[in-house]
Amino acid sequence: MTGRRRPSSPRPSKTFSVRAACTAVVATGASLIAGCGVLPGDPGGSREPVTVMTFAPEDTKATNMPGMPAMAKAYARWAAAQGGIDGHELRVITCNEQNTPQGAATCARRAVKEGAAAVVGSYSQYGDAFMAPLEAAGIPFIGGFGVSDEEFTSYLSYPVNGGQAALLAGNGQQLADVCDKVALVRPDSLAGDDLPDLLNAGLARGKAGESADILAADDATDYSDEARRARRQAAEPVWTTTASDGERPGCVTAALGERTETFFDSYRRLPEDGRQVRISSVMGSVGQPLIDRTGGRNGPYEGAYITGWYPDASDARWDRMRDVVRTHAFGDNRIDPADAGVQTTWIAYNVLNKVVSSIDSDRITPGKISHALDQGVEVSTDGLTPALRWSYEDMLGASRYPRIVNSSVTFQVVSDGRLVTQRKDFVDVGRTLMDAS
Repeated sequence: MTGRRRPSSPRPSKTFSVRAACTAVVATGASLIAGCGVLPGDPGGSREPVTVMTFAPEDTKATNMPGMPAMAKAYARWAAAQGGIDGHELRVITCNEQNTPQGAATCARRAVKEGAAAVVGSYSQYGDAFMAPLEAAGIPFIGGFGVSDEEFTSYLSYPVNGGQAALLAGNGQQLADVCDKVALVRPDSLAGDDLPDLLNAGLARGKAGESADILAADDATDYSDEARRARRQAAEPVWTTTASDGERPGCVTAALGERTETFFDSYRRLPEDGRQVRISSVMGSVGQPLIDRTGGRNGPYEGAYITGWYPDASDARWDRMRDVVRTHAFGDNRIDPADAGVQTTWIAYNVLNKVVSSIDSDRITPGKISHALDQGVEVSTDGLTPALRWSYEDMLGASRYPRIVNSSVTFQVVSDGRLVTQRKDFVDVGRTLMDAS
């Protein structure tokens, strides 16, 4: 949080010399030479382009987020139609992160080579691979998806959501109100080891008991054994002073990323045994696109409880994004406005837009962007998140997630094949994250 930044200062302006040359030409009665029609910094004059990068995995056998770079390109086209961002042309470079550490590092090094002022709205679980090159070049990372630890610890990361940590903590709070017993299915990995503590902190906030911990391989093609164990343990009655005498269902919640679909496919194939069990997950593991392609109201997710970061996709606060997609995506079917990656990219680019406008300079550098963010420029996201600020006093300060500035989540449920709001307002899980830390 307090690492030293290399000094950054704008290139010396050539406004005076250009102005003097043009004035001399006009004084002699000659026609204006090329470049003398507008002057840098004058009203109507052109400013230097702002180059940024968005990277995400595409065409891999595991996690794929093609909608994020596609949304970035659509945003650039929209910005061009508006005359740029505060007069700056927005140039977006996209990079396939390939869901590998090597791919993440390659994208980061390319951002440095291309002179990117920021990396915006990107996805990678390999924060240790991409943050080091960005930090060495002083390039800020704005609005990542929130799946790597470095997004919440690096002094050059500016997250727009609370990442998977906030989702799991929120999922615990959501399920505490509706479930008698909870079984968590999560990856058998170092990253997965954090998830039970987060979920249990949320359950404890709602005065519920700890979850059963079901470990699963994150690259399996069948989860029948894990599904049987999860259903059995979720259906076991819990006898406490606050128990509901078995009237509430048990709940199975899964956080396996893209393998969550494989798990619930195995789960729905289990023979009926009379147990009353509901299913649940978090955004990024289950979203509207998955619900749609698995049958909607007739699919396995009907009735599922889902914890997200943002309002549900039908909320009017997404209208402006939908208009941009409709007008400037040119039918690109990689962009689904209901996808959490697309939504995060939209929010991240709106942050970039407002930060660049607040700088009000002919030249935008990585140092100017990070300085503006560090000094507490406030960004409204039109209600898609609480107002965002990244100054020191705005950060959560939890030992494991010090850079979180937005610890809010939303509770949703799948009803008639659509994710809809279960609770109207944002739910702040900041205290729960502190407990988990």
